[in-house]
Amino acid sequence: MLRRRSSFALLAVALLATSAFTIRRLGTAQPPPADVIYVNGRILTVDATDRVAQAVAVAGNRIVAVGTNADAERAAAPNARRIDLRGRTMTPGLLDAHVHFSGSGADQIFVIDLSYPNVKSVADAAAAVRAKAATLPKGTWIQGRGWDEGKLAERRLLTARDLDAASPEHPVYLTQTTGHYGVANSVALRLAGITDTTPDPPAGTIDRAPDGSPTGVLKEGAQSLVRRLIPPRTVAQTERGIREMVKAFNAEGMTGGKDPGISSQTWELYRKIMADDSLSVRIFALWSGGRSVEGATRVIAEHAATSRPYESTGDDRLISGGVKLYIDGSGGARTAWLYDDWNMAYRDVDRGNRGYPTSNADTIRLLIRQYHDAGMHVSVHAIGDRGIDWVMDSYEQAMRENPKRGLRHGIIHANIPSDHAIAVMAKLQREMDAGYPEPSASFNWWLGDSYAGNFGEKRALRLNPFNTYRKNGMTWANGSDFGVTPFAARYGIWSAIARETLLGTYGATPFGTAESVNVQTALRAATIWTARQMFLDSKIGSIEVGKYADLAVWDRDFYTVPTAAIKDAKCLMTVFNGKVVYRAEGSSW
Repeated sequence: MLRRRSSFALLAVALLATSAFTIRRLGTAQPPPADVIYVNGRILTVDATDRVAQAVAVAGNRIVAVGTNADAERAAAPNARRIDLRGRTMTPGLLDAHVHFSGSGADQIFVIDLSYPNVKSVADAAAAVRAKAATLPKGTWIQGRGWDEGKLAERRLLTARDLDAASPEHPVYLTQTTGHYGVANSVALRLAGITDTTPDPPAGTIDRAPDGSPTGVLKEGAQSLVRRLIPPRTVAQTERGIREMVKAFNAEGMTGGKDPGISSQTWELYRKIMADDSLSVRIFALWSGGRSVEGATRVIAEHAATSRPYESTGDDRLISGGVKLYIDGSGGARTAWLYDDWNMAYRDVDRGNRGYPTSNADTIRLLIRQYHDAGMHVSVHAIGDRGIDWVMDSYEQAMRENPKRGLRHGIIHANIPSDHAIAVMAKLQREMDAGYPEPSASFNWWLGDSYAGNFGEKRALRLNPFNTYRKNGMTWANGSDFGVTPFAARYGIWSAIARETLLGTYGATPFGTAESVNVQTALRAATIWTARQMFLDSKIGSIEVGKYADLAVWDRDFYTVPTAAIKDAKCLMTVFNGKVVYRAEGSSW
């Protein structure tokens, strides 16, 4: 009983402190009366002191009070709607720092879903292709995505031979879940002219059998040999994919994301969807930065003047944010750029394979400098330790020669940074407001059984070194990389804490737990720290007076449930810009 009374006393003190904090934030400015209040909740504010409140008041699209029920009631208009959370937990709307929102939404609709658990074996993949072939005229392309050899019973890559009997009269290309490699059947290889004598293209690999014949697996730049033959997706298909993704995001309590590598056509689709009030997520778009100085010059001419989020984020709904570049490949394909040889099967070594830059490394350094000088925010895909070092050294050189504080340059994925890279990240964050990792915690889980085998027993311990980041005073912004991993941010929050793989091929935690962080930190990476990389941290990412009312209500309290329970959290309601955009089935709200 004493313990229970102490808990109530502590809660009362916390609520009083929150109430005082709310009053201070309101100051002398009188906000408009709230038209809706949320009471009797457990409000995880994710503010600077990580306060837990009881109620929130919203006027229009803005938060006007955070504190006790009494605070919310005082802020309410006489006819305000009162929503009783009945003890449920509210968080800021969750955010995704790296999500292929515009492309992967359509993938979910128009290509075969080969992800686990749909496909657990080579035979499952062949059966899915066979079923699709039966519905299509001969010669029609068949596409699929999501297979992962680390989740197959055979623990090996798919090959053309696996697919040929299932599709003798249809060209097939099945993209592996990372997107950095895939497999073509013999019909597709023949159409592409890929034979025993076809040389590897620049920054690409044609996988070969011991006799030199192509296996059907194409990595990085080699994929274009087949992909260029596949009919492009229509504008209508992309639009449908975006609209469906908006709904799916909202159903997971998600209200914003950073979409990398978009085109002008995609931008116009976003504008169209926003115009009919259907874009209930905030999109921070990165333009495709290209691979040449000439290409970068064109991008700068077209977009630099309107891509200055440190000066203005416009309507805060659709933001032209900067550019995305690549330095290397994938941890799944063993093409990311390393200092030492890749591993295989955890303890074996892939002799002579240290990956490679997917573009000329010196050119990428020039492009980083070119975009930096133009005042554009840059995020660069970098997986391997050598690739990450190259990017960080490029950022540091650009800042040293042309200091520009506040561009918040990012490192997408940053899987296994060296001690040197981490030191440069920490220095640039402190001194120049740049050098922010944009990792995917869910890689440990969804890709973990392949990743552990490829990175190897020692190097795997460095994957996503979040605890080391905190020790160095750093922040990061978490992303899903959807459709590489599932997009629900709850998976990333859980994975940052648990660091467990999906199937436990090399044990449950081959990445160790020394780099785990607590739930409060994991939630910050999916809210306020991602908001910062979207240049919206003064407007979203925490539940504070004056910010947009982007909110999510959950069936459990992330801060108190066992870690394993976070992964299965259910969103009950999502509020975007003050409006309820999702209610769980059966909800009375």
